[in-house]
Amino acid sequence: MSKSNKYEYVEITDFAAEGKCIFKSEDGVIFVEGNVAPGDIVDLQVVRTKKKLKEAIVTKIHSQSALRTEPYCEHFGVCGGCKWQHISYEHQLRFKRQHVVDHFERIGKIRNVEINEIIAAPKTEYYRNKLEFTFSNWRWLTKEQLDSGQPFAKTALGFHVPKRFDKIFTVDHCHLQPDPSNAIRNALHRFSEEKGYPYYDVRFNVGVMRNVIIRTANSGDVMVIVQFGEQNDEIIAEVMEFLHQNHPEITSLNYIVNLKGNDSYQDQEVIHYAGDKVIRETMEDLTFLVGPKSFYQTNSEQAYKLFSVAREYAQLTGNESVYDLYTGTGTIANFVARSAKKVVGVEYVEAAVQDARINSELNGITNTSFFAGDMRAIMNESFLHTHGRPDVIITDPPRAGMDVPVIETILKAAPDRVVYVSCNTATQARDLALMAEDYEVTRVQPVDMFPNTHHVENVALLVKKGQ
Repeated sequence: MSKSNKYEYVEITDFAAEGKCIFKSEDGVIFVEGNVAPGDIVDLQVVRTKKKLKEAIVTKIHSQSALRTEPYCEHFGVCGGCKWQHISYEHQLRFKRQHVVDHFERIGKIRNVEINEIIAAPKTEYYRNKLEFTFSNWRWLTKEQLDSGQPFAKTALGFHVPKRFDKIFTVDHCHLQPDPSNAIRNALHRFSEEKGYPYYDVRFNVGVMRNVIIRTANSGDVMVIVQFGEQNDEIIAEVMEFLHQNHPEITSLNYIVNLKGNDSYQDQEVIHYAGDKVIRETMEDLTFLVGPKSFYQTNSEQAYKLFSVAREYAQLTGNESVYDLYTGTGTIANFVARSAKKVVGVEYVEAAVQDARINSELNGITNTSFFAGDMRAIMNESFLHTHGRPDVIITDPPRAGMDVPVIETILKAAPDRVVYVSCNTATQARDLALMAEDYEVTRVQPVDMFPNTHHVENVALLVKKGQ
């Protein structure tokens, strides 16, 4: 029953987009954020109304769903990551697969193909190989901390509080990245506080200690990149030497002096301090060099399974010409190259293309070629004429999916098969609908890359009609 946008003793019905839940009321569907699960009996307070859409928060939980499990992280409920920790993993997988089904049926109008059971991740903790932590002099304190009466430092090193650009909570232990990530972050935090270094103030763009990126690789390599917000040579030298002397497990130590108003560093100079300039990821018998600015799938173990599905769907015999669109650092291109006659990779970022070429050379792969530029401009009739019509196209676009001109070029190229790898099944389904006149979706395989989140990767095989 609704009183002044309040609902009492109502049942949460299902999951919705972006990990939210829904309650289907007589007033329509209400989206609910927070620590809730389908099957919970709760009280709700509507906090936002947009046309016919209402958003609510839970004010009281009367009884908990059977789908629930106990969250393992002390930061659950404050941190914006791992929002599904309170849902048992088997049910997470069921909901993720259902989202793929819903997107394909509702957006793509694809109903004649079986969606395979999702490939589960063997690790639901410590599966990420990259994390970024932020220094701040605006520390977020939980209600329990405030009520304790204990004194707390105003400085923090950790993650952003959801929907607060200026507030960081201190991370004591993160369950996302394996050792030595926690040890390095906590030691750097203690050292910086003891020395009294000024932590970054995002409101005024001042402060020396700004950000730290930690990358771990399945080879055992560890990369650390410290971002400083000011050119303070004395502090920079002390911090870098502290890490170098006290953490020999760091195999690549680097820093950046970033004076901009945001933490993005692709346009910043990375200064190498000690160790190697790269770390190494391995996949089958391949080695991939990962630099400070390199993109690499953040779940190495599941990335292998994802790429294995893509290679299987490509059905390569050794005689095919393959185009790999949005190739990034050429991971998929190099992964399938030994099964193909040749692979042509196309990517927007020039630095990524350079990495792709280096990775081919490192692995003795000679049948790849990589090109940098706007996909819409490169993938034209002249390009197809120069490099030949592809037998197979593998495409792995960003969350926004493919631009219409790229889809049109794929249709003109008319490959026998298209393997579409996606991190957003809504835009994937939209793109598949635009190709439905010429191609039939014959196989679909979801892969769970990010346990305890709503995200799901998906691979679809499209076969040219009339073959």
